[in-house]
Amino acid sequence: MTTGQKDPRAPATWVRNALGALSGVLAGLAALAVAQVVSALVRPEAGPVVAVGGAAIDRTPPAVKDWAIRHFGTNDKLVLQLGILAVLALFACVLGVLAVRHRRAGATGVLLFGVIGGAAALDRPDSTSWTDALPSVAGALCGALLLYALTGRLVTARPKPSAPDRAPGSDPAGDDPLTAEGTADPATASRSRESGWDRRGFIVAATAAAAASAGAGALGSSLNGSRGRNAVASRADLVLPAVASPAAPIPRGAQVRVPGVSPFVTANADFYRVDTALVVPRVDATGWRLRIHGKGVTRPMTLTFDELLRRELIERDITLTCVSNEVGGPYVGNARWIGVRLADLLAECGVRPPSRGGPADQLVARSVDGMTIGSPVDDVMDGRDALLAVGMNGRPLPFEHGFPVRMLVPGLYGYVSACKWIKDIELTTFDAYDPYWVRRNWARRAPIKTQSRIDTPKPFARPKAGTVMVAGVAWAQHRGIDRVEVRVDDGRWQEARLAAEDTVDTWRQWSFPWRATSGGHTLTVRATDRTGHVQTEKRTRTIPDGADGRHSVVVTVD
Repeated sequence: MTTGQKDPRAPATWVRNALGALSGVLAGLAALAVAQVVSALVRPEAGPVVAVGGAAIDRTPPAVKDWAIRHFGTNDKLVLQLGILAVLALFACVLGVLAVRHRRAGATGVLLFGVIGGAAALDRPDSTSWTDALPSVAGALCGALLLYALTGRLVTARPKPSAPDRAPGSDPAGDDPLTAEGTADPATASRSRESGWDRRGFIVAATAAAAASAGAGALGSSLNGSRGRNAVASRADLVLPAVASPAAPIPRGAQVRVPGVSPFVTANADFYRVDTALVVPRVDATGWRLRIHGKGVTRPMTLTFDELLRRELIERDITLTCVSNEVGGPYVGNARWIGVRLADLLAECGVRPPSRGGPADQLVARSVDGMTIGSPVDDVMDGRDALLAVGMNGRPLPFEHGFPVRMLVPGLYGYVSACKWIKDIELTTFDAYDPYWVRRNWARRAPIKTQSRIDTPKPFARPKAGTVMVAGVAWAQHRGIDRVEVRVDDGRWQEARLAAEDTVDTWRQWSFPWRATSGGHTLTVRATDRTGHVQTEKRTRTIPDGADGRHSVVVTVD
């Protein structure tokens, strides 16, 4: 065949590229499947998707994070993981096409991704061992070998020389590169010479790789699931002790009887979840420990879960709010919590608040997933019911909400108070240490702002003319709500009817009978807390210390 002339037996370029891309995807799947199995032997959080996803969350600008929460809500983690998989699939296709022409370069690219995943796993705040890099590295090595092998089947065989071109006495079989490489099956060699590539070999290898990857992925998922069985069992076996100080009954009239208003008590399954954990930690309560130490701690303490449960438990209704909650947003919920007063534990350790001469003004809580949350010591010890909570709405904490123990402080946004899966409390100062969110430009101190929300009618609703019930919730935790007012269009503010108050640490429902007239209208709500502060009109972003402004909805009355 003349130099530069295309081999007519070679597959078309687009076919080779497509098969190369398929090879890359299969190699990527194999890498992820092997990494899944190895992560089950190391720890689930060391898997490459989780490690890279965690690194992405850590480096995401606050504005982007808020955008993701605003558009995807509590599905933001799923969207992130799907996005990572999509990017990996794209790069796998590119590396597969590259490997068709340069096998070693394509395989090296897969190994590079393994190095990136391993580095991300080692850089996680909860990483404690070099073994965290093993899942990514082992998966990448397997993927690189598979890609090299599959694309080898796509290499065009050299044409068999004609009889006059052979050296006298040479072995015809020795001239076939596929036979020389060990293809013993004459039929396979014949088909390879006819088509220019090992079609059957590629199909067999690709099918085997896909089946093996599926099996390995299923095995890894099963092994990872079994790692949490002890934690699941410890929660299932837990019977919460009787509380020494039960919450007062919720007063009659705390829930307004208007369809569409949020329930006064938020069910566990409906309670908002905003955190950075791509894999929900499953902590075995029997092995849980809490260490209290640091500046001004004269008697350091380490508690087991059983020791915590033997202390005096209290039950309180407390509304929590996320700092990512925009005006009118859904990231607020009210639950009945059971736990131990944190101030009592700190006092036993010799801790004094700064207002009484203590040297530490910041309490840094650490989670098992590496999260750090800083709270003002004065707020924790000023008499409010700051808790190490073990129960939520009469049941042990759900894993998603911090089982076995989480911290919460009424009146503070969650990022400065509500550490889930807590394992360590260190007393320090704001000058000495910046927790996770402070390093990302959020405020050190973040009391919850006075807010109100219209639950019904919904935006762009089309109610009928006549009396329309406008209703919703308002909150100003640890200060209480004193008044709620509603304005229709640019009219005067009219006082709404407040539902009965449970405590100053819970939200308060309200309702307003509006005589609706035909046409488009804007309904606006504002609240006044017990200090006399009126909810401001100016809208602000959630960064750096929570959103401010009044909630409005636009409706059209028929």
